[in-house]
Amino acid sequence: MITNQVKSILLDQCKNYVNERLQRIQKTIEGIQESLTSETKSTAGDKHETGRAMLQLEREKAGIQLAEVQKLQKILGKITISSSEHVRLGSLVVTSQGHYFISISVGKLSVEKKMYYAIAANSPIGKLLLGKTIGDTFSFNGNKIMIENIH
Repeated sequence: MITNQVKSILLDQCKNYVNERLQRIQKTIEGIQESLTSETKSTAGDKHETGRAMLQLEREKAGIQLAEVQKLQKILGKITISSSEHVRLGSLVVTSQGHYFISISVGKLSVEKKMYYAIAANSPIGKLLLGKTIGDTFSFNGNKIMIENIH
């Protein structure tokens, strides 16, 4: 399979991951909204207010998660499939330890039974990879790793 096709598939898998997260968060927010609007004032006023406060906290948490997902979408929007001599956002890096797609932290992804690690540029290994070229080496977790190819 052509490298640009692999990168395109990996990018699509990252986008699907973010979209699934977005849908879960939106459902959570909708559920909280329903609970807030359907909750009626009971004779036990303190209990009612405590319930509302808890729901407000949950809504705030969901709002923070929503903002994080929107950041991930922005990052994915900046990725280009073109190759470069230096490791950058969107690079597919082949090392002596594995294959890394510099994008967002998703973890292991598979394309045609081959494993790739989708990692963020600001992750510990992402920071070590950025700007490197073929033949460069670096140490990570006590292992010396060599960059064999960059797509």
